[in-house]
Amino acid sequence: MPKYIEKAENQTLPLVVLRGVVTFPGMTVNCDIPTDSFRSGAAAQSAATVGENILLASLLDISEPDGGEPALTKLCPVGTVARIKQLIRTPDGETRLIAEGLCRATISSITPLDEHTIATVVAKTVVTQDDGGVEGEAYLREANFALRQVVRFIPAVAEDIMTHVSTIRNPGLYADFVAANILVRYEDKQAILECFDPIVRIDTLILIMRHEADVLSCESDIRKRVRERINRSQREYFLREEIKVIQDELGEGGSDTDEYFERIMGAELPAEVQKKLLRENERLAKLPFGSAEASVLTNYLDTCLEIPWKKTTTDRVNIEAARKVLDADHDGLEKVKERILEYMAVKQLSPDLKNQILCLVGPPGVGKTSIAASIARAMKRKYIRVSLGGVRDESDIRGHRKTYVGAMPGRIITALTQVGVKNPLILLDEVDKLTRDAHGDPSSALLEVLDPEQNRYFRDHFVELPYDLSDCLFIATANSLNTIPKPLIDRMEIIELSSYTRREKVSIAMNHLIPKQLKKHGLNKRSMKITPDAVEEIIDYYTREAGVRNLERSIAALCRKGAKKLLETPDLKHVTVKAEDVRGYLGPHRLTPEHVSAEDETGVVNGLAYTEAGGDMLRIECAVLDGTGKLELTGSLGDVMKESAHAALTFTRSIASEYGIPSDFYRKKDIHIHVPEGAVPKDGPSAGVTMMTALVSALSGIPVRRDVAMTGEITLRGAVLPIGGLREKTMAAYAAGVKTVLIPADNTGDLEEIDPAARDNLTFIPCRRADEVLRVALTEPGLPLPF
Repeated sequence: MPKYIEKAENQTLPLVVLRGVVTFPGMTVNCDIPTDSFRSGAAAQSAATVGENILLASLLDISEPDGGEPALTKLCPVGTVARIKQLIRTPDGETRLIAEGLCRATISSITPLDEHTIATVVAKTVVTQDDGGVEGEAYLREANFALRQVVRFIPAVAEDIMTHVSTIRNPGLYADFVAANILVRYEDKQAILECFDPIVRIDTLILIMRHEADVLSCESDIRKRVRERINRSQREYFLREEIKVIQDELGEGGSDTDEYFERIMGAELPAEVQKKLLRENERLAKLPFGSAEASVLTNYLDTCLEIPWKKTTTDRVNIEAARKVLDADHDGLEKVKERILEYMAVKQLSPDLKNQILCLVGPPGVGKTSIAASIARAMKRKYIRVSLGGVRDESDIRGHRKTYVGAMPGRIITALTQVGVKNPLILLDEVDKLTRDAHGDPSSALLEVLDPEQNRYFRDHFVELPYDLSDCLFIATANSLNTIPKPLIDRMEIIELSSYTRREKVSIAMNHLIPKQLKKHGLNKRSMKITPDAVEEIIDYYTREAGVRNLERSIAALCRKGAKKLLETPDLKHVTVKAEDVRGYLGPHRLTPEHVSAEDETGVVNGLAYTEAGGDMLRIECAVLDGTGKLELTGSLGDVMKESAHAALTFTRSIASEYGIPSDFYRKKDIHIHVPEGAVPKDGPSAGVTMMTALVSALSGIPVRRDVAMTGEITLRGAVLPIGGLREKTMAAYAAGVKTVLIPADNTGDLEEIDPAARDNLTFIPCRRADEVLRVALTEPGLPLPF
């Protein structure tokens, strides 16, 4: 006989009641505890708080309803003392318990407390001093034989489980491991748990496995009879009928596979998808209840059945109605509106047209994201936004393989599941903020999504089935194209959005921002009014941006202070905010608009720049001092801007004699070029002509006209090359009081897109060469202008 010692100890532990789950010593249990399950959640929480063990006890009748105080007569007489490893609160209010069994325990009594129930138990630990000798070896051999008889009918048993079983030499541990990992019936597991003697335990296991082998043998005969009853035309129902017969023989009810079968057959699925899901459902039917693989398959089937494989919405075909929706939601953005209306018109004439992928590029706050939602409303399509900012893993786009723990579909399939149709408008927001690392390049995964030739067969790693994305209308947004890979740019139609003009900002504020903020702050037009001149005051002295986000924040501040004023003054019924009132609400001016100088200056030129905040006028200064020919550049200039200064200096040397400049100035004079606002980084080639003009003026002593501003890139031979951002630059010149703007001749076509107010009040002089710039910009004091 094997030698073992039984140690008994009386303990009082919080009681956690389990339904249909049996925990063995040395094994880990992972289960959910419903909120109203015999106050078990509170017991587990109490034990976890103070770090004490718990008693896991199973119900005698698993059909016993939840709730109330647990009765001793309703519990199995033997439970398991366990140590809590983790306690998780699930979104549906249940408690997920992960605990490790320590030893068996006989329940003596239970006592209800205020929040939970405690149990008085006799915890028994059996310590085996040897492996059982000859008798133990005999029992292990008989158990292995019985186990092989069972396993040959259960191909789903993992090979690693069988390998581990063969290494166990302790009869008691052998019985516990097999019961926990291979036995299916709840009653059989509980019978093994109630055996304290290791030899009795393994003997009971042998009897149970022999019975199970007989049942499985009977099942084989049942399968043969079922095959004879099923017609060849109904072979796809074979597994379902087989399970029903087996369940009838064993006296068990139905299973989740029946429900999944009905859902699969009732859903509108492509033939390939239906075939795949039926095959996975058949696999699920063969797996033991509660196994990890069964949980994976259940999650997979639920996800695939929620995906809209065929459901669509009908697009709006009335173009005028769509135009009214777009105009009502947004001022300006005419390029985007016209492109969408063109798409709707062509789609109406040619329904098979492939959807175009649009990319809206522009500074922050100009309405890229909001116009996408407006487009969806105009087309009567469902709208979903997918934020790509900071995404660095390819699996975020394509999904994870379903075999991984916590696997889920990628963002595209998830978005379609959320919106519920297969033809929504999907906004890919901040596509320029994608990053790459060791996990892959998400922008490469987007190549398939955004290619009309490939996205008909998009394959998510989790779903493992082709999905047709060609009905989706994709709109991407970006602040810059510099960080977007070229192949991705090639798949999109780029629409550049310019910054708003002052007039457009006022219109947006009066028609959209002010009504929105009044409603948000519980106000209306009768209680508060913000005048257009107040909005202009905010634009000029409190915000400097391409869009209207800071403008909206300032309007919100006015509304908050107005609401406070109305409540503090009961007799006050209406608040009006005019331009002269803004300072009292928002404080001192935060910005000082740039204006032209009061007189012409030598070595100071008005340059025009394009920044994230829109256009800006920069006064580039040049000073010439006795020295050794050193060129000093300050003002936080980038490499491109520094190279422009060197190019301007070289050209100035080539024309020095024409303006009375000593030919050896570059050896005897130090030149210092400075761009004010040194804390703000500046870069770009468009300041070339401005620096050249400042150099010539400073070296020749000829002043520069104060009412002239300029932009353009210069070459070593004096050619003036085209630049970008002309619309924003001209708005800055107009706001600063400039009268004449010198632009590259190749940018003349861009004048049609600038603000009408700027176009009507500025004189534009196209220049192809630097000498044309100098003839206009330089003037002798008291002399007539050269044109």
